[in-house]
Amino acid sequence: MTTTVMPTELDRHRERNTDEAALKAIEERIADAGVQYLYYQAVTVTGRVVGKVVPAHHLRRNAERGVQLHGTAVSDLQTDRAGALLGGGVEATEFTAVPDLDTFAVLPWDTTVGRFFCRLYEPAHLPEIGGSPLATDVRGNLIRIHAGFTARTGLELRTGCEPEMTWSGPGLDARFRPGSSPAYHVEHLERYRPIYQKVITYGRALGLDMIEGDYEDPGQLELNWMYDHADRTADRLIVYRQICRQVARELGVTASFMPKPATGMMGNGCHHNISLWRGEQNVLADPGVTELHLTETGRHALGGILTHAAGSMAVMGSTVNSYKRYWDSGQFAPSQINWGMDNKTCTVRLSANGRLEFKLPDAMVNPYLSHALLIAAVEDGIANRIDPGPPHRGSSYTGEAAFAGLPLTLGEALDAFAASPIAERALGPALVDLYTSLKRDEWARFCGAVTDWERMMYAEELP
Repeated sequence: MTTTVMPTELDRHRERNTDEAALKAIEERIADAGVQYLYYQAVTVTGRVVGKVVPAHHLRRNAERGVQLHGTAVSDLQTDRAGALLGGGVEATEFTAVPDLDTFAVLPWDTTVGRFFCRLYEPAHLPEIGGSPLATDVRGNLIRIHAGFTARTGLELRTGCEPEMTWSGPGLDARFRPGSSPAYHVEHLERYRPIYQKVITYGRALGLDMIEGDYEDPGQLELNWMYDHADRTADRLIVYRQICRQVARELGVTASFMPKPATGMMGNGCHHNISLWRGEQNVLADPGVTELHLTETGRHALGGILTHAAGSMAVMGSTVNSYKRYWDSGQFAPSQINWGMDNKTCTVRLSANGRLEFKLPDAMVNPYLSHALLIAAVEDGIANRIDPGPPHRGSSYTGEAAFAGLPLTLGEALDAFAASPIAERALGPALVDLYTSLKRDEWARFCGAVTDWERMMYAEELP
């Protein structure tokens, strides 16, 4: 009697990667561009990019075999306060990172270097789980979650991100009269011309359809690209951050994605603009109706997003600093969970072009985690026909909301995340556990740190 061995997900990925036509196409691009080195890169739980560099002539070997990284690389090789490596310790097994060939790109600032995004797998030799997707692979998880959502509902999530960030350095200081704002000021865009020109040029070379940008607050620049399938948008946000870091190196300035650079300044958000598509139709809005509105599907999707917003906050605002953005009211960050018709003070704004602008994510959000949670929230809202209630009228900085309160510290957000009914559905237990461990440790480190504010308040207060 013969035993049939079913191919693993790793086997199937390797089979796709040994397609001769696909490999030859990349080899031709490598030769035409003069690429000599390749990055095989993955994204960690916190959004950091990790990987290995390999001489380009080993493409065929790495396309099939991938590269190996220590298991704790997905958690930045971060130790907890006791010194133990999170994510499995020093004895954790390596995982296999296999490139997605369709993500190949040549770095425009150095065409001798190319790169791939990778998906991560348990090493093939492990019993029972060998060759299965690595449970803590945030990128692979989003791809699987989105595919499952589409298979069950026939819907596709398309998103666009608004990545605000702060630039600082010689000649970049803001100048404006007291009581006014430098927002939208073309003179400030002119000061940033070398920055935005390089970012847009590099972005277009790396597949981002750059569309518009503006200067918003002292040092704050936002450059946007066209919306797309949520998986691709998440990849492009990572690419955008890498571009900004490179431009900062070239120009001798600093690029920061810190959510709240200073008290009284606008925070750096990363609003997610959401639409739901069945084929080529956005089902959030009825094209036959001109005024702002939501379809029944859109209302239920919104109801799910609002219901699960508090439980998702540990991802949407992923750092200790994130929550300073929500405390500083009047700076266009949400202060309660609600929605409104073209109301920029609300957590979710229904815009005039039939999309939902979700304003909780900030500039350090991991887009693979945020999108996975949004998909789970949308599906729960549709399945359970959750009613979002009436839109909020007027400023959200006054009045009461119908949904759970907004967590205002990372500690509160982690408690809400632990109680979330969709977190494990979206991320899986292993990823939830690892993310929670990382962020609990971050919160504990902050609570044990002495800050400048404490020294100012207490150093010479008594007698």
